[in-house]
Amino acid sequence: MSETEGRFSVLRQSADAAAALAIERLVREGTDRALSRVNVIEFAADNNVDEERAIAAFLHAARLGLFDMSWNVLCPGCGGVLDSGASLKTVDRTAYSCALCAAGYEPTLDEMVEVSFTVNPRVRRIAAHDPNTLSIWEYQRQVFWSSGIVLPDDESFEKLLQEIVIDSVELPAGEKAILSVQLPAQFVIVFEPVTHAAHFIDVKGEPTRERQSLSLVFNSVHAPTGTVEMRPGPLRLSLENRAEIRVLPAVYIAGDALHNLLGNRRKFLTAKRLITNQTFRDIYRTDTLDVDQRLRITSLTFLFTDLKGSTELYERVGDLVAYDLVSASA
Repeated sequence: MSETEGRFSVLRQSADAAAALAIERLVREGTDRALSRVNVIEFAADNNVDEERAIAAFLHAARLGLFDMSWNVLCPGCGGVLDSGASLKTVDRTAYSCALCAAGYEPTLDEMVEVSFTVNPRVRRIAAHDPNTLSIWEYQRQVFWSSGIVLPDDESFEKLLQEIVIDSVELPAGEKAILSVQLPAQFVIVFEPVTHAAHFIDVKGEPTRERQSLSLVFNSVHAPTGTVEMRPGPLRLSLENRAEIRVLPAVYIAGDALHNLLGNRRKFLTAKRLITNQTFRDIYRTDTLDVDQRLRITSLTFLFTDLKGSTELYERVGDLVAYDLVSASA
């Protein structure tokens, strides 16, 4: 029996049978896209499996090394992934900024942190394990946008891109490019998802035949989002990549079509739901919410209990000593 077969065998013994079978089928038959950032809520619906049993099964699968679990900080505006880590403790900033939306957000576990699962490369290697091999739009699908965004099928997506994208380019590290585009009389965004950089162009006024120019530099430093005013007409857009990885800038029309695309959402597994899941608490005891992280939860029900003899303990040794004793015994 191979190592992977052995892991599936253990999964079938430790998780719900239907959920385990569906996970095994996904690993063996699913597309690369389907195995990158699995939305467990959608998976449960597609396979007619109870959501809680599906969550528990994926947690067991992650513990067995079949999947890698990621905690993704999302922009509530566009649904893009602003940061990603292997544990809840990586969500450690008081605020996250989205260049595309030009807004900053304080992370909340029930709105902004998604938990998803990607097949482990030792079990099955997929393109998303090396994001630099993904095309610009597959990168958007599998890396930038969260599993909560409902994207259309390939044919419909291609038609939509023709409506919202003026031009795009793949720019290797250290390279330069020039795009000659025609600016419409609409708000335009130059957005780059790898470095999370954006520049806004407010196109207004009388059309011009005179060529306008704009130069943008991409690097590993998140520069402030800027806005320039230009007139409808030709634009010479100079792009330079000073980052150590390739970048994927595109020029978008920020109209109704783009807003409708980003507003089409589905349920996803939130961090709040996961940390209240008993299987998670049983398996990942050390990966719990740390008070020093100061993360917000907008709604949660707490059950308070009293330890027998705690009142007398606090009175006898004092609050600080008693707190340390209780914490050490928890």
